[in-house]
Amino acid sequence: MIRFIYASVLLLVTSLSFAQEAATTTEPAVSADIATPYATLVTNQGDITLELLPEKAPISVANFLRYANEGFYNGVIFHRVIKDFMIQTGGFTETMTRKAVKEPIKNEADNGVFNNRGSVAMARTAQVNSATSQFFINVKNNYFLNNGYRDFGYAVFANVVSGMEVVDAISQLPTTRSQGMSDVPVEPIIIKEVKISYTKP
Repeated sequence: MIRFIYASVLLLVTSLSFAQEAATTTEPAVSADIATPYATLVTNQGDITLELLPEKAPISVANFLRYANEGFYNGVIFHRVIKDFMIQTGGFTETMTRKAVKEPIKNEADNGVFNNRGSVAMARTAQVNSATSQFFINVKNNYFLNNGYRDFGYAVFANVVSGMEVVDAISQLPTTRSQGMSDVPVEPIIIKEVKISYTKP
């Protein structure tokens, strides 16, 4: 009788331990996923939607979102357009007035994302960490802009997910010199607004 009670208690304890372990191992893990931000550039030539890459370029994405959410890009033009290369925007108004910008950011060109067709990168001067508000969209694979090819490179922070036909059309437009700058479209290509979303448009 004593052996039977002991065996029953041991079986009960073992069963409880197994149940507790099963409950612990089958409980779903807490998700730490970050929503992917999208930005739609609403232009007078059509919409261009970008998928931002916060995991690859957190500084550049945060910088872009800050400018976009403050309405900085509303009314800026694509001021530098070079066929079979890229189209650049983010710094000048239709009258070729340079907009006041915030402090420069760290260059993230070593993030492993390449300047391929449809990628979006921060524009800068010859100084590595000089990017502020301006960015460009690559019309083709521009490998020489990647980290370590000629210099530190240009940080890619987004990719075009729709509207690449608009990018291509802009890249083919005639350009001229204006206010001492070359490759300026004859007819202004204006960003009317930038719409931010956390679901794919």
